[in-house]
Amino acid sequence: MGSGVLASCLLRKRLPSNKKAGASIDLKALADVKFASTTAAVFLIEFAVFIPYSYISAYAMHYGFNSQKAYLLNTLLNVGAVPGRALPGYVADRFGTFNTMCITSFVCAALILTLWLKAAGEEARTTSFTVLYGFWSGAAISLTPVCISQVCMIEDIGKRTGTAFFIASFGALTGIPIAGAILEASDDSYGGLIVFAGILYISAFATFVLARGIAGGWCWAKLF
Repeated sequence: MGSGVLASCLLRKRLPSNKKAGASIDLKALADVKFASTTAAVFLIEFAVFIPYSYISAYAMHYGFNSQKAYLLNTLLNVGAVPGRALPGYVADRFGTFNTMCITSFVCAALILTLWLKAAGEEARTTSFTVLYGFWSGAAISLTPVCISQVCMIEDIGKRTGTAFFIASFGALTGIPIAGAILEASDDSYGGLIVFAGILYISAFATFVLARGIAGGWCWAKLF
């Protein structure tokens, strides 16, 4: 907190105030195809990312884990997310932010639809999925604002980031209850919930690929 107070005292505006730019949500910015496609990708990944975080413990108890082991999975998930949120920034500097998001979203989809779907409550597979997903899902938190900033002018970063996450918040807020409704409709079988999360991640991957192509071109050797 002390460092935050010191930083606040030392901060100075880099650019003069621009009343025309404003700081409000700007839905008209969606007319920009680069921004709109990136926002759609962020929406889908925020829709998907929190489903395993919310249901992994209940899934484990459903398959006979004791409560201590089941709740330990949430700890492991978040432990995996610590390097998973820090390291993608370094990787993105070398290989490109959108390229990194494409890779991490694809890996998350693969982990959900193979390791988690096939685990059937088996302890080693479930634990492995938890740690690996925690790591690979971290980029959905740390890199999505960077993707947004990459497709807008520097003076619009605040406004467009706010707009994108305003839209993405609806995905984050509804993904968990929709997954719960699927679980309830499936008589507490987790297969439907897992497939739903996997499909969302595949959709996010495809949309990130599209957004990357629109904003940065289709040459994958290019750092973008």
